[in-house]
Amino acid sequence: MNVLVVGGGGREHAIAWKLAQSPKVNKIYCAPGNGGTAEFARNVPISVNDFAALAQFVKDEGIDLTIVGPEDPLFGGIVEFFEQRSLPIFGPTSEAAKIEGSKSFAKKLMTKYGIPTARYESFLDYQSALAYVREQGAPIVVKADGLAAGKGVVVAHTLAEAEEALFQIMQEGAFGQAGSRVVIEEFMSGEELTLLSFVDGETVKPMITSQDHKQVFDGDKGPNTGGMGTYAPVPQVSPELVESIVETIVKPMAKGMVQEGIPFKGVLYTGLMLTAEGPKVVEFNARFGDPETQVILPLLETDLLEIILATINGELSAIDVTWKTGSAVCVVMAAPGYPGDYPKGALIEGLDQTQQNRVVFHAGTKRTEAGIVTNGGRVLGVTGLGRTLTEARDAAYEGVAAIRFEGAHYRTDIAGKALQRK
Repeated sequence: MNVLVVGGGGREHAIAWKLAQSPKVNKIYCAPGNGGTAEFARNVPISVNDFAALAQFVKDEGIDLTIVGPEDPLFGGIVEFFEQRSLPIFGPTSEAAKIEGSKSFAKKLMTKYGIPTARYESFLDYQSALAYVREQGAPIVVKADGLAAGKGVVVAHTLAEAEEALFQIMQEGAFGQAGSRVVIEEFMSGEELTLLSFVDGETVKPMITSQDHKQVFDGDKGPNTGGMGTYAPVPQVSPELVESIVETIVKPMAKGMVQEGIPFKGVLYTGLMLTAEGPKVVEFNARFGDPETQVILPLLETDLLEIILATINGELSAIDVTWKTGSAVCVVMAAPGYPGDYPKGALIEGLDQTQQNRVVFHAGTKRTEAGIVTNGGRVLGVTGLGRTLTEARDAAYEGVAAIRFEGAHYRTDIAGKALQRK
């Protein structure tokens, strides 16, 4: 089969890398791809939101399957666009993708179907939102309702921080149209957990657990990012708890969406907080997580292509999804200034690593005559593999130490929460 992967980040590199291991895959194309995907796929300079050009390319090249990585094209309706032209595509429809594209929509569904989550209110009016925040006090969570590249959430520990977040989102337009409505939630304390699942209507096949590190600095300090690193599986979470999450949260949401007439097909990302009252949903996303994909797919034993085809064809229930033993740790190397403004074009050295226990996934990179250069905020995701979490972390940080580009910064405590418990 010939496959097109839509997107150009670390997640898409990991998806293409995994697909390249399938004996059923012939050619892989990435639109637009990055410096890493170019090693085994043909990069195509088409925007992820140019549906007409993507569909025409699929027809011209005889591509059998399109896999969508990022959220924007899903929310924009790429799946319907392709399906109307009888072009096989993996991902939820735009209506189903609203579970990520509108936090208030997701909250209403959770309330309707009894799925545990934080108490909340949503507001279109700045003054009303401000009055509510002052009434509730801090700590409190302020979220832009729409898509904001993983950065539209502010955990405000003081009232002043909450008021500033509201002002930036609703008055200054920090996240554009995504911030025209805000969702204000109660602060939940506990440990975070991510559970991704392959979903085909009411059929749910959970993946292994992972834990993201959102804040830019060690010790969960500084502003939120798209993710500075992750590890899988999460040893402090028991199989019994994972089963409970699937039965009380993921399956009820999948079933609820079927009942709403918007069945979900694709990867459902469930972000959770393990509170004293039990697991509660922080957010749902409508696609593979980034950088969670960079630790989950290296541990997937079943052919990814087979799972995706079964999901598209309504046959996911017949697939046995199995996992390798061991652990994976991904450390994100970011450009100076990220998650704020950052320079591009710095030459990256030390990428010629061929160790079996390590994979370097490119995110914000580009191939030039001079070599591979930085081309984004999150530049690389260095994934280490090992029999134990300690081995995997050591492999990841050994890889990070061998790579150089000007101003590179990264967290040194990825997987620390799990290892401190040992």
